[in-house]
Amino acid sequence: MLVWISEYLIQLDSGFAVLQYITVRGIFSILTAMGVSLLIGPTMIRRLNYHQIGQVVRDDGPETHFSKAGTPTMGGALILVSIAMSTLLWSDLSNHYVWIVLLVTMLFGAVGWVDDYRKVFENNTAGLSARWKLFWQSLIGFAAAVILYYTAFSPVETDYIIPFFKDVAINMGVFYIVISGLMIVGFSNAVNLTDGLDGLAILPTVMVGGALGVIAYLAGNTEFSTYLNIPYVVGAGEVVIFAGALLGAGLGFLWFNTYPAQIFMGDVGALALGAALGVMAIISRHEIILFVMGGVFVMETASVILQVASFKLTGKRIFRMAPLHHHFELKGWPEPRVIVRFWIITVMLVLFGLATLKLR
Repeated sequence: MLVWISEYLIQLDSGFAVLQYITVRGIFSILTAMGVSLLIGPTMIRRLNYHQIGQVVRDDGPETHFSKAGTPTMGGALILVSIAMSTLLWSDLSNHYVWIVLLVTMLFGAVGWVDDYRKVFENNTAGLSARWKLFWQSLIGFAAAVILYYTAFSPVETDYIIPFFKDVAINMGVFYIVISGLMIVGFSNAVNLTDGLDGLAILPTVMVGGALGVIAYLAGNTEFSTYLNIPYVVGAGEVVIFAGALLGAGLGFLWFNTYPAQIFMGDVGALALGAALGVMAIISRHEIILFVMGGVFVMETASVILQVASFKLTGKRIFRMAPLHHHFELKGWPEPRVIVRFWIITVMLVLFGLATLKLR
């Protein structure tokens, strides 16, 4: 919004031209989202406590988690409000990529809100049924994929880029819609599965989201994209503003979510943030790199799939408990150790993912 206002202010003072720079607006987007999150957070926690909107702990989870029962949940709403305010304030609202990633994030958040509502107010640990949750996720995810496909300015915006190979780009045609839809839904659920310990999901999401923002900026710049030999996606640079808002809101939320957590994000936050990562990767044409940088989310999801498959086929479990972070808890690792080590793994994977931009 301020981009439009700055166009008029430039006529009064040329100094306002600084608001036309994506990098400057990206920085202010981070600071705004973080400020909103830190400002609203304490009030939100008090209100959630007052209305007894607390976490419902599953009976089949680790015993150490029983003490978390009653901790305020649905804190993901704080993240979404911060992201929305900062994105709408600092982004160019004529850019369709901004609207796509923002609306997908909010709609997935709405699905998560219904799930959390049923868990908390109806005292149902299962929440929204898996069938209906998957239905709404698929509807939103595939609708976004269709829009991205039919609004592409050039074929390169729907090609799949293979890391380490300069001239390898696979044109998937309409299968782009299928793959993109599955990716949005898949990463939404992957982040949700990872969100089982204090701060475990939010910081990897922040790091991966920030890295995707950098990639989107490079993909949206003709000089950088030519130099790095990556697809030039017209308008993708504006996604930096959303990525900055996600980064700032996530760090602000981590202030309250760090061990021992004062608030949990719930499905309203986890489903939304996972979907946001998927959409940002699709827009910047670096879907495969997301699987690398988001390796923690991939591992957590894979552990659940392997555990279920093994138990159904052989009657035996591979892990002591799935997702993977529970396995390490039951091995005797203190919760902070599991969290920090997963953070360290994410740092290494994000750095490796960014390095692939040059290793071509």
